[in-house]
Amino acid sequence: MGTVHKSGFDELAWLDATAQADLVRRKEVKPSELVEAAIARIERFNPQLNAVILPLYEQARAAAQSENLPDGPLRGVPYLVKDLVASYGGARQTSGCTFLRDFVAPHDSELVRRLKRSGLIIVGKTNTPEFGILPTTEPHLFGAAHNPWNLNRTTGGSSGGSAAAVAAGLVPVAHANDGGGSIRIPASCCGLFGLKPTRARVPLGPDVGDIMGGLVAEHAVTRSVRDSAALLDAVAGAEPGDPYAAPPTARPFLEEVGTAPERLRIGCTAKAPTEVPVHTDCVRAVEDAARLCADLGHAVEEAAPTIDGEMFRNVFVNVWAAGVAWSVAAAERQTGRQARPEDFETLTWALVEMGRKISAVDYMLSWAALQGMCRGIAEFFETYDMWLTPTLAQPPTLLGHFDSPGSTPLLGLRRATEFVAFTPFANVTGQPAMSVPLYWNAEGLPVGAHFTGRFGDEAGLFRLAAQLEQARPWAQRRPAVSA
Repeated sequence: MGTVHKSGFDELAWLDATAQADLVRRKEVKPSELVEAAIARIERFNPQLNAVILPLYEQARAAAQSENLPDGPLRGVPYLVKDLVASYGGARQTSGCTFLRDFVAPHDSELVRRLKRSGLIIVGKTNTPEFGILPTTEPHLFGAAHNPWNLNRTTGGSSGGSAAAVAAGLVPVAHANDGGGSIRIPASCCGLFGLKPTRARVPLGPDVGDIMGGLVAEHAVTRSVRDSAALLDAVAGAEPGDPYAAPPTARPFLEEVGTAPERLRIGCTAKAPTEVPVHTDCVRAVEDAARLCADLGHAVEEAAPTIDGEMFRNVFVNVWAAGVAWSVAAAERQTGRQARPEDFETLTWALVEMGRKISAVDYMLSWAALQGMCRGIAEFFETYDMWLTPTLAQPPTLLGHFDSPGSTPLLGLRRATEFVAFTPFANVTGQPAMSVPLYWNAEGLPVGAHFTGRFGDEAGLFRLAAQLEQARPWAQRRPAVSA
């Protein structure tokens, strides 16, 4: 086996995880060489991106050299874990929050155990907004992550550090999770493929069964569709004690990639259910995706589920605020310390105070309203196979757009609801959804197209995504900060 010299590190970096694992399997590259290539690129580009906030190089090098490195499907591939929800035992876990800056996770989460069993090697942890609240990654604790397509723009959030790292070629895939769009938002902002799985497809244990009534899903951001499918195959499946499980699958997701989809009936709209303005670039992105789907033989027509946007916005904020208050209470329990306003960002504490005022009855009434909405959306999917919209209502915004000054502590949340006008519905219904990087605007910024599938039907999304990827390849695109 030959040694890869530094000049070859960049060549390795742009291979997807499937290709990297194949090189390891054929003994053309050592796991240690892939790890060193990733470390070299992190050291080179992270000062500009601020995507990786905790290097785990020593642990990664030891794993790469170990004879006990699992012989899983992604053996030897370097990986980054977002500093939120999933825990890496013995490593600091801050959730992007100053209050938790010294908290060390006592054990691996079940997801991290499965990632390790797949053969992935975790080389560090990535930047995230405080408790994943905002659709941008600008925590006070670590500072802003920068979009590799334009360093003055947001990476999206809350998985923005992971998205910046994958887009710039630091690693081929990285962990992400999604409570209102936090896989798909940064995928759109950074020109990646981002799929949120069906509710409970990937376990959240052992510390929690679900988060905020099932809003949160675990998975990843990737450059290729096949990597997303292979990774989901490696980590999917309920663990004992889970409160519920996703529907079983007919076959591995990776087998869906390259399988031609049947002729789909796709309902399409560029109008936001909450009636916020949608930027021209986002309208063009969805119109472009609709034309491409039609050219591929699918039936695309203007259609959308009936949603009371004002009701949705009000009750979703209730659930979100209660979730933030719960997050702070959980942090108090973890640390044995009492939370104080000065320990948190302005918006976070405003949501904590709001959440503490929401009674158990009001919380349950909010979920009842959301579940009623879910039934209306389910009726839409009796007619249509998929729902196509923009991923976001705006292209990647300037950094600082979501700041909340003390005089208007909820300003960032208000701007977030204007930006994130399409993704949260799949969190409420539990349906799988994906952002696909098919369009770049005149400024060279990526603008995602968003597809929501039927509950349990990641397979259909993977089949369509692979067809779109073949028809309009995006892997050859490189952001400014990448070479």
